[in-house]
Amino acid sequence: MKTEEFDKAFDEGSDSIDDVVQWDKGQRPDLKTKSINLDFPAWMIKALDKEAARLGVTHQTVDL
Repeated sequence: MKTEEFDKAFDEGSDSIDDVVQWDKGQRPDLKTKSINLDFPAWMIKALDKEAARLGVTHQTVDL
């Protein structure tokens, strides 16, 4: 789409976002997961397990 066509479509109120964004190629940087090991006190693990049970998830998925 040429600039003039885009400007005209925009001025007419057309939704032209699909003309400029390639949705199938979009990426968000730094969202890959990486495993790490952490040591927590026992009381904190119990608190995480309690919250996980309340949410119905595993303690690994509880967002701190």
